[in-house]
Amino acid sequence: MKEIEFKEILKTFLKENDLTQTRFAGIVGVKQSQVSEWLKGKAKPSYDILRQMSKSFGISADYFLGIVDYY
Repeated sequence: MKEIEFKEILKTFLKENDLTQTRFAGIVGVKQSQVSEWLKGKAKPSYDILRQMSKSFGISADYFLGIVDYY
């Protein structure tokens, strides 16, 4: 089974939830440029940011980690 990269998970999440990078960044509390880096695969969120993403959207961090394929 091929691991799904974080950038693909995030890209899918944004599309399925009709979120722009800017809106997502505002909800999570990061800069849009940081979201852009994640989507390019140049960086990944820290534990604290991943935790904030999970809390902000009320979904399991396992989704963003690619452990489960639903949220």
